[in-house]
Amino acid sequence: KLLIGCFKVLGLGRTRWVVSLFSSYLLTHILVIILPSLQSPPTFGFLLDIDGVLVRGHRVIPAALEAFRRLMNSQGQLRVPVVFVTNAGNSLQHSKAQELSALLGCEVDADQVILSHSPMKLFSEYHEKRMLVSGQGPVVENAQGLGFRNVVTMDELRMAFPLLDMVDLERRLKTTPLPRNDFPPIEGVLLLGEPVRWETSLQLIMDVLLSNGSPGTGLATPPYPHLPILASNMDLLWMAEAKMPRFGHGTFLLCLETIYQKVTGKELRYEGLMGKPSILTYQYAQDLIRRQAERRGWVAPIRKLYAVGDNPTSDIYGANLFHQYLQKATRDGAPELGAGGPRQQQPSASQSCISILVCTGVYNPSNPQSTEPVLGGEQPPFHGHRDLFFSPGLMEASHVVNDVNEAVQLVFREEGWASE
Repeated sequence: KLLIGCFKVLGLGRTRWVVSLFSSYLLTHILVIILPSLQSPPTFGFLLDIDGVLVRGHRVIPAALEAFRRLMNSQGQLRVPVVFVTNAGNSLQHSKAQELSALLGCEVDADQVILSHSPMKLFSEYHEKRMLVSGQGPVVENAQGLGFRNVVTMDELRMAFPLLDMVDLERRLKTTPLPRNDFPPIEGVLLLGEPVRWETSLQLIMDVLLSNGSPGTGLATPPYPHLPILASNMDLLWMAEAKMPRFGHGTFLLCLETIYQKVTGKELRYEGLMGKPSILTYQYAQDLIRRQAERRGWVAPIRKLYAVGDNPTSDIYGANLFHQYLQKATRDGAPELGAGGPRQQQPSASQSCISILVCTGVYNPSNPQSTEPVLGGEQPPFHGHRDLFFSPGLMEASHVVNDVNEAVQLVFREEGWASE
């Protein structure tokens, strides 16, 4: 009645008012129904780090929940392609997906999760070889999930040759066992993540390398090149609940490299290095983003990747390194990049990878030792891997924000997308 009165005051007749009201009502409902489908398909995707960005230890960061409310539509589906890129590797891929689903309140599929060793699936020439595997957690299941069909664990090797493990006095044998000649030679080494007993793993890996895969024998002259090594996760440090960063697998690799150099006088070499900041990992992530977009029916190619992380040495360095690679590949063709480089030389739909640094993990804006020179103009220590060239500019993020929620808002503004 109030509306009728208003229209009478405006001099609108009942017929015109009914037509106008019905037209407005109809138009509103049509727009409500069809506007979501008129949203142009995304041409960008997110590469999200986990530790320090979404969680700290086993606790979800509150900003991550806000970020995923923005990333999901009213049906609970992601509005843009998202993959989770972590340098952790001590869990199964589907287990990590289930953990993220519970923490974030968003259905995360296993093929959205990239563990540090996931790109090892690309190294099919080693999948049939007898490989020694180092790490912790479900290492056998992880190796088999990557395609390796004949793996030997550190414990199996130690039990076969108990005289090799001599550091722990309580585990030393009191009698000398008979030598074994029925243990097939090892043909390569998989380093999936930091082990629990570093001294045992370092010793046994060295024994395998120096003996060309037959640690029960020993050789007068160590072979070189040594057996192939595939390694994942080069993080020197990572952030959990403790106030200071913890040793990562990069620290274990540093120990192994230093010992091998000291003992043999030669450099330890890798057939493949993966995990951030390896370009290989970003190439693998880019492919998963593309497949995800195809499954959702998003036909527009994904031109931009936004990589959100908390570690300047791995997350930011890797994103900027991949951006640099994409630029060179577009201009000059894909360059050769060694053990951490792409596995397949093929054109990429992605044209850029934008780095976004958050302040909820390793990076601390009140003590930014990773990105600013120390007193006296000296460069800060480089925490990256030995095989990656040091360029301080690659540790400078395109954007620095407080948390992942601000990162998502920033990207939506850049892309002209509105929050739902």
